[in-house]
Amino acid sequence: MIVVFGSLNVDLVTPVERLPGAGETVMGPSYALHPGGKGANQALAARRAGAPVRLVGAVGTDAFADIALSLLAADGVDLADVARVAVPTGAAFIAVDADGANQIVVAAGANAQASATPLASLPLGEGDILLLQREVPEAECLMAARRMKQAGGRVILNLAPAGPPDPALLAGLDMLVANEHEALVLAQSLGWAEREPDDIARRCDGELGIACIVTLGAEGVVGWHGGVRRRLAAPAVSVVDTVAAGDSFTGAFAAALSAGYGFSGALQRGLAAGSLACTAAGAQPSIPRRDAIEALVGQSFL
Repeated sequence: MIVVFGSLNVDLVTPVERLPGAGETVMGPSYALHPGGKGANQALAARRAGAPVRLVGAVGTDAFADIALSLLAADGVDLADVARVAVPTGAAFIAVDADGANQIVVAAGANAQASATPLASLPLGEGDILLLQREVPEAECLMAARRMKQAGGRVILNLAPAGPPDPALLAGLDMLVANEHEALVLAQSLGWAEREPDDIARRCDGELGIACIVTLGAEGVVGWHGGVRRRLAAPAVSVVDTVAAGDSFTGAFAAALSAGYGFSGALQRGLAAGSLACTAAGAQPSIPRRDAIEALVGQSFL
């Protein structure tokens, strides 16, 4: 089983010709409302990739809560430990330009009250994986990580949004997933001179004992695990927008590990999922399913 402790949002997405600069207003013709949030996105990505998934988090008691939970429920994510709290459901405000690049502002809302307490009563074991991000309280992430490690399972942190992780949390990780900017922030927070993603991932693996994966956008992914480097080019796809590409990668990567694939096989499936997510608009609506992931893996890597 994969347990995701993380955020649930609604995403308000508008297309723009170009992303605004500081203090600038740009106009979009319309907007769409989608369920999102890194925790929810990664839970859905892992579920659509074939894994049994339980999501722990919080939503409000407002109408946005039902939207935030809608696709998760439809796809069979276990939502028994998603609390309802008396503050608004989290929201993200997303502008997407003509090339598919985006700018995102997130309002935490109920996510600021997410609690890891439910993990204490879950029947966790050696085959389980905990997936974390940084849109819920870090102290609660640390509690969740300690519970999973006590049970003998593995802990994966997606270092998003970018920021220096608590040293105690970092010490309890098995794997870390970051994009190029997030990897650089990690290196700077640790006082490392390395600036290249490959070098940062290698040092994370070799010095900290944490397998490290850095996603490189259209350039693919690089990962270090047990002193061995893996570098994969991204499949060629027609990009609509890049929203949820990283979450699709992370969820599908975790699902592949849970299914018994090795590090390289999991990277292939994560990269295929992230690439496919770029071919459709929005966050959760763009997250691909296992058949499509496996088809692209077969075309691109095998």
